[in-house]
Amino acid sequence: MPSKRGVRLAALAVSVATLATACGLGSADTGKDTSAQGEVKGQITFQTLQLKPTFTKYIEGVIADFEKKHPETDVKWVDIPFEGAQEKITADASAGSLADVVNLNPQFAQALEDKGLFLDMDKAAADVKDAYVPGAWDAFTVAGKSGSFGIPWYLTSEVTMYNKDLFKKAGLDPDKPPATFDELLDQGAVLSEKGKGDFYGIHPALENRFITDLAKQGVPIIDEDGETWTFNTPEAVAYLEKLVKAYQGGTYPKDSLTQDHSKETEAYQGGRIGLFPSGPNFLAIIKENAPKIAEATGVGPQITGDQGVTNMSVMGNLIPKTSKNQATALAFTKFLSNAENQLAFSKIVTVLPSTKDSLKDPYFTGEGDGSVEARARRISAEQIAKAENLVPVQYDQRMTAAVIGQVELALKGDLSAKEALDKAVEAANKITKK
Repeated sequence: MPSKRGVRLAALAVSVATLATACGLGSADTGKDTSAQGEVKGQITFQTLQLKPTFTKYIEGVIADFEKKHPETDVKWVDIPFEGAQEKITADASAGSLADVVNLNPQFAQALEDKGLFLDMDKAAADVKDAYVPGAWDAFTVAGKSGSFGIPWYLTSEVTMYNKDLFKKAGLDPDKPPATFDELLDQGAVLSEKGKGDFYGIHPALENRFITDLAKQGVPIIDEDGETWTFNTPEAVAYLEKLVKAYQGGTYPKDSLTQDHSKETEAYQGGRIGLFPSGPNFLAIIKENAPKIAEATGVGPQITGDQGVTNMSVMGNLIPKTSKNQATALAFTKFLSNAENQLAFSKIVTVLPSTKDSLKDPYFTGEGDGSVEARARRISAEQIAKAENLVPVQYDQRMTAAVIGQVELALKGDLSAKEALDKAVEAANKITKK
């Protein structure tokens, strides 16, 4: 049985991505931006989201190495559970008592960034900026504001997992998975037709995928000022019409319309769907929960549009201006996310480093042991160079509920695709104005 590290990080990626940014901070004390000048000494607190106990040995090892390099420092690691994390971080921000280094994703960080709570890393960490994948660094920017407010840590980049046995049963080439949206829908339709109710092509997983898929196809999701949602374009309408046709034509399981990513994972593990676009970290979950499905699983590139743009998910570390030891906090953040430490982390769990030099390592460029995991790792690493965090940081749980609710009505035939997207944009803009 495989290590549970991959399972833990897969859960982390999904759980963190669902943290909402709908928090009202009022006039939080933002402190002063000192550009993290000063001596590297004294105590700091580093806060993560549910990394213990799976990654305790690794994190404690990095801390020990940092303290050895800087003998006058003391790094206190605080790990908090997912449950209640949003409330705690929001309360700490309002009270001006955030940890010195806070581990967050861009979507959750945005509400705090917008209030000016964090150091601008374009200034404070300008000396290391070029070491990181540009798309990962830019993930912590805020529309309408200059600067970037976090240092990227680890990344994930979706691949397309597929069941080779079901491909063979459907008469599809098991060595040619889909690479574009049209191919995904076409192959999904063939699988469902041949499955005759025993298995289907794909699961919609709308809340996890719809907006990202529009962005991959060049649909402008929000205006440059980050204030007005714009994803009801003719191109978006045309794509939603394809999804309507797929759903009503039986490509998706009928009971899947309102189901989330966890149900999609269960369906793939159960052999009930043939295609599963998701993070390669889910290969560990499939291997642990469904060994026979894992043996039949192949992997292909991320589904993209005509321009080949790929998406990435980003986790990073941010330093509040309220930190009383910004110099040490910045030094530790740089150390934790340097090429050497990120490469070591990536070798114990299925994630990608955000540093360019790490991605050049043979571990990511070579064929490895020839396993599906090694292939997924290489494909993901190749995609990162042109990948972006395509989902606007303003797209939170409130937006998701409003948008996907209208999309579901379109798939059921209650609204036209254009009506659904017009209503979705209208609802999203009302939320933004609030």
